[in-house]
Amino acid sequence: MEQILANALGELLTPMTAAYALAAIGLAMHFGFTGLLNFGQAAYMLVGAYAFAMSTLAGLGLVPAILISFAASIVLSFVLGIPTLRLRSDYLAIVTIAAAEILRFIVSTTGLNDVTGGPQGLSGFARDFYSINPFPAGEYGFWAWTMDEKGLWVRVVAWSLVIIAALFVSKMIRSPWGRVIKGIREDEDAVRSLGKNVYSYKMQSLIIGGMLGTLAGIVFVLPRAVQPGNFGTGLTFFIWTILLLGGAATVLGPIIGSMIFWVLLSLTDGLLSAGVDSGVITFITQNQIGGIRFMLVGIGLMLLVIFRPQGIFGNKKELYFNG
Repeated sequence: MEQILANALGELLTPMTAAYALAAIGLAMHFGFTGLLNFGQAAYMLVGAYAFAMSTLAGLGLVPAILISFAASIVLSFVLGIPTLRLRSDYLAIVTIAAAEILRFIVSTTGLNDVTGGPQGLSGFARDFYSINPFPAGEYGFWAWTMDEKGLWVRVVAWSLVIIAALFVSKMIRSPWGRVIKGIREDEDAVRSLGKNVYSYKMQSLIIGGMLGTLAGIVFVLPRAVQPGNFGTGLTFFIWTILLLGGAATVLGPIIGSMIFWVLLSLTDGLLSAGVDSGVITFITQNQIGGIRFMLVGIGLMLLVIFRPQGIFGNKKELYFNG
């Protein structure tokens, strides 16, 4: 039981948890504060991951690779936003989820093996990142949070980016720009009647949230290879679950929501696996545990939406969104 608990609590500070938190903060900018229905956050993460990996493998260095990733993210925002942001929000939802799948199929095609790695993806692109690791070789941390110097370095960078992103979004939302954004969410016709360019503000929000998603994609792949299968629609819906769990119109909510989500997934997986091994649980097999744990988390999310729809940190007054 102690090992199960240690494995679950170990998820609190993993780079993956940080990446999902970053992506959820970006989605909070889109949906929570602006009312944009983005169902393709995985597309921004894919663009960030592949642009970063291909740039570093081409020998461009870390900073140029990050800048190229941001540039690709901005281009994607224009491609998605120009034809949809003047229309109802459901058009953006359809376009974004389709774009995410189209991009995933493009990078996984065998015809682009020399560029994107095809179905196998790309690896070996993080050498420059780990080469500037300031921590000496050794073991760090204690109990559930034990790691080597590489694990410590990527965690420090990942969670520093989460903190910076949270502070940035919090500052933006409290500014006059943020008040216009929230006004668009509540009633964009009223904002338009005040002489504000609603389309321009929506595009700015889409770009900012997308760049946070792109940054999340970079963090997501630093400890692993870039593989197209990791950027399916399930990735976007995990981010939505995290956002709704913590609170859509909050900055802290996506961070805590990501931590809770991954701890619960690990905990349910460990408990179910132990129950099957010990014979206490006999109606499922080890092969079925993966699906069952998502069902349990899904039920928990349903109950949360029913009894606390604003999420853990959300405000009920911010639930109304202009359709």
